[in-house]
Amino acid sequence: MRRQLTALVALVSTAMVVSFVVPLLLLVSTLAEDRGMTAAAQQADTIAILVSGMPVTSELAEAVAASTQRFPGTASVRLADGTILGDDWPGAAEDPEVTRARGGEAFSVRDAAGGRVYVPVLAGGGVSVVRVAIDDDQLRQGVPLAWASILGVGVALCLVAVWLAGRAARRLTAPLQEVAAVAHRLREGDLAARAADAGTSETVELSRALNGLAERIGHLLVAEREAVGKLAHRLRTPTTALRLEVDGLADAEAADRMRAALLVLQSGIDGVVAEARRPLREGSPLGADATAIVASRVAYWAPLAEDQGRVLVATLPRQPLPVRLSALQLADLVDVLVDNVFAHTDEGVGFSVSLTRTDDVAVLEVRDEGPGLTPRSEGTQRPVGSSGLGLEIAAHTAQAAGGQLQRPPTGVARPCFRVLLPLEL
Repeated sequence: MRRQLTALVALVSTAMVVSFVVPLLLLVSTLAEDRGMTAAAQQADTIAILVSGMPVTSELAEAVAASTQRFPGTASVRLADGTILGDDWPGAAEDPEVTRARGGEAFSVRDAAGGRVYVPVLAGGGVSVVRVAIDDDQLRQGVPLAWASILGVGVALCLVAVWLAGRAARRLTAPLQEVAAVAHRLREGDLAARAADAGTSETVELSRALNGLAERIGHLLVAEREAVGKLAHRLRTPTTALRLEVDGLADAEAADRMRAALLVLQSGIDGVVAEARRPLREGSPLGADATAIVASRVAYWAPLAEDQGRVLVATLPRQPLPVRLSALQLADLVDVLVDNVFAHTDEGVGFSVSLTRTDDVAVLEVRDEGPGLTPRSEGTQRPVGSSGLGLEIAAHTAQAAGGQLQRPPTGVARPCFRVLLPLEL
């Protein structure tokens, strides 16, 4: 847009300058010619006065020659007897313009060869003719320099107009570029980006519309986040209760079948919740305060822990610990680790959640008072009855932020899941 505005102003200014420069060039040329012809006419009148006031002697010839010394053209006199005084005048006898002048008419002629002035003089019993001639170069003396000066001024005016147009266009388009930059930031997930109300009224209206759209997107994301959180809670809490009920069944075979079915159900729930939250995670800006997020998730799980008679101990730092995860990603990670405790330990088993800082790393630990992990027949380390999908999601989330999930070894009581997340300094 800036280029188009600059080009438009340059075109208009050039047209205006040309409309003034071309007539001015023609006027300069005409004035120069008129000046030369006027000087020739004055010279002719001067010689005519000499011819009419002096007898035809050598003194007249000397006077005519003296009067033409400072004149750039040529000056000649054809006396009534055909004698030529002054500069050479070849073909004077056959010149039709001489015949016209001898008829008593004073006139001037302008053609490609230059300009000539004819003045008849009645003297010595006949009519003499004074001719003053000036060539085309002498008529146009000084015109090229004047034209060059005028053209230079015209070009300078055009350049100044283009420069001013560029500055004006830049001032007009800068707010639009800022609005576009805000739109790109919103596209990249920075929902806090807002456009300033600056520029023309149209640009201000565009900025307000974009800000309103960003606000609407933020509200929709909050509403969807709340809906997904409620979905996770509504699905995970009943399945956790079912797992606890299954563990209390007397029929071991039936308990195994129900436990296998619950594993499939839990895996499906984890997959649905993870997929439902994926657009939110992709659209959320990276960078969250781990202290605030862990505190909020501890508060979320505290009522369920109280219902099951579990002692929940939370140890959190006072200062914020920023990590390169979105708030949703970090909340998912904490939920997976805490849900793992509820899913694979008996009611009444307490657990602790701690967040500390070691050098430039935030260390999140979730430790329970249970007997620890039991090796499965396939040799992998998983809690009894776990599908393993939630822990895999947590491990992948930690790795995406440049950290890692450390699992406790098999058979160690009071197992501790530790997550290391680099801090954003």
